[in-house]
Amino acid sequence: MGDIVHTLPAVATLKHSFPHSQLVWAVERKWAALVRGNPFVDQVVEVERSLAGLLALRRRLRETRFDLAVDFQGLIKSALVGLLARVEKIYGLHQSQARERWAALCYSTRVRVSATHIVDRHLELAAAAGASNVIRTFPLPPGEPQGKLPGGSFVLACPLAGWPSKQWPLEYYADLGERLYALGRPLVLNGPPQAMADFKCLPHVTPHCSSVAGLIDATRRAAAVVGIDSGPMHLAAALAKPGVAIFGPTDPARNGPCGDSLRVLRGPRAQTSYKRRKETDPSMREIAPEQVFEVLKEVLA
Repeated sequence: MGDIVHTLPAVATLKHSFPHSQLVWAVERKWAALVRGNPFVDQVVEVERSLAGLLALRRRLRETRFDLAVDFQGLIKSALVGLLARVEKIYGLHQSQARERWAALCYSTRVRVSATHIVDRHLELAAAAGASNVIRTFPLPPGEPQGKLPGGSFVLACPLAGWPSKQWPLEYYADLGERLYALGRPLVLNGPPQAMADFKCLPHVTPHCSSVAGLIDATRRAAAVVGIDSGPMHLAAALAKPGVAIFGPTDPARNGPCGDSLRVLRGPRAQTSYKRRKETDPSMREIAPEQVFEVLKEVLA
């Protein structure tokens, strides 16, 4: 999810720079809701990660002659899309900067970028592919209501991340929920079905299960958000929602929220490691619920 949100300005920049082109975005099916209806995207091709899905993708892509492809994700799986489409010009990051260095073998042009933040790195890659008119915009669909949400003002949090080391301790949300409850602002915890049992064990929080479309709607309706380095936080930043972003083993200069609506909290002893540990990083435990609550009080006021 975060990869897609980070790429929105670069895709808008490509389309704005080549207004008469047909821009096709290949995206995994579970995230397609994030790009449907995007005014800068002419077609959305859904990718299913299976052998049958790849064969269907190959047939679909070869129905069209593409002039160039840009791989913003820098993974082998994303680089293969350009190969399946038989595109001669494939732009991607240099092997020293791609997330998976072997992905660079698929590119005809390997680009070295100098920016720190991922959004700006993507914009540099788009410029290397010929884009000249930068558009820093995050067009996102309205989403759709799913599940039960509080009728009044509420704070939204998504506790889960791709790596457990980036997660804020789950018990801290119960403490924060109690403080927010006293303010009359319920704390809603959004997550997948498998997380609901754990969320329901926490006092003073409201579990909310939804798809991506439901998360977009809930984020738009929230008075404030509490985020970690995960897709939902980047979604909230793209929607300019106020709140808090809690960081630990990842660098907010590179992966932090875009804009200034979310205030970043990071422990003084946090070390940037990007290690995918199975337990919460100690630096995430340094950020106490009281600290988050104090920032939220200012935001909500």
